[in-house]
Amino acid sequence: MGSSPETLLSVFDRIYVINLAHRADRRREMEAELNGIGLSLDHPEVTLFPASFPTDEGNFSSRGARGCFESHLGVHRAILEDGVQRALMLEDDASFVPDFASILAAIGGDLERIDWDMLYSVAPLDPQPGDQAVGQHLLALSPEHRFAQAHFVGFSHRLSERAVPYLEAMRARPPGDPQGGPMHVDGAYCWMRAAYPEMTVLGGRQPLAVQRSSRSDIAELRFWDRWPVLRQAAGGLRRSPVLRQMRDRVRRR
Repeated sequence: MGSSPETLLSVFDRIYVINLAHRADRRREMEAELNGIGLSLDHPEVTLFPASFPTDEGNFSSRGARGCFESHLGVHRAILEDGVQRALMLEDDASFVPDFASILAAIGGDLERIDWDMLYSVAPLDPQPGDQAVGQHLLALSPEHRFAQAHFVGFSHRLSERAVPYLEAMRARPPGDPQGGPMHVDGAYCWMRAAYPEMTVLGGRQPLAVQRSSRSDIAELRFWDRWPVLRQAAGGLRRSPVLRQMRDRVRRR
């Protein structure tokens, strides 16, 4: 396989980075992450996608959860409008793992060869009942395999064709609807996978990206994120090389 950007762009036609307009801090951090693998937000195959920032939570559990759900829905619409066959969706708090290049090189050939619908690469995976091994580095995941994160997910055009009407219907239902009402988007993907068990969903045994520690727009802000001086200090601590090394060691265990 070639270099990281060549391999990544041989698998994905377009990379969509979801970012809130007012989160310049995450935009800068995401630019640094992309630079680290030989890409940038200015690359012609990278699209900075404006995240939804609703005025209220509507029927969702929070305004942030609604915004995240609507942002993913917007990316699926863009995939269809842009005619993209395979897309990578990155939330702007995604952080590429130190072994990104070697992991991508190991799975790139399979990702090009297999006609997959969705790719998760967000957490270390062990096989669960119903999963099937795909080579040494990938698993074909059963519809019952659950995920609680969606910061690095690949989609086929076919998947987005199903996702747009599915997510729109879910958003329109009342909370707690037995067919699936408004919820966090990672849960929505689990519901959709169960509804379409014939979809080919792949997961990497080792993740290509983890969530970078960053002030959340979904959860209620902690007190140190509500005050500008403390928020700046907290951001510096989150980016501390020492803390990042500690997190990387924990993730490898």
